[in-house]
Amino acid sequence: MIAGCELCTQAGGETLYENSQLRVVLVDDAHYPGFCRVILRAHVVEMTDLAGDERSALMEMVWRVETIVREVLQPDKINLAAFGNVVPHVHWHVIPRYRDDVHFPAPIWAPVQRAAHEASLAARRALLPQLRARLAKL
Repeated sequence: MIAGCELCTQAGGETLYENSQLRVVLVDDAHYPGFCRVILRAHVVEMTDLAGDERSALMEMVWRVETIVREVLQPDKINLAAFGNVVPHVHWHVIPRYRDDVHFPAPIWAPVQRAAHEASLAARRALLPQLRARLAKL
């Protein structure tokens, strides 16, 4: 644990699954229901700082989370991202994307392109209990 690192000192979202190596959290983002993070427990800055088996285990979990998000939420696209510029602690974003989301086709960190479709967001939020249940069984 590193003092001052928010992913060392905070969950980074609602914890849905955890083991000795990582945790899977649901991010509270009003425009992106189902946005998850896969967060390494150890404070490591780059993927190449991990041993090969650790990298493989982490990426296997990213693929598993992506698969469940796709099955439950049926997005048009999944965005996977691992930046670490703001929080230099290995973590992956698994973001369900839809053609009607407020940023599509741009990244979710880009300027908003359109107003939110509240009915679509409500339908996606209604699937969150199922997503939580599936991810808890990882």
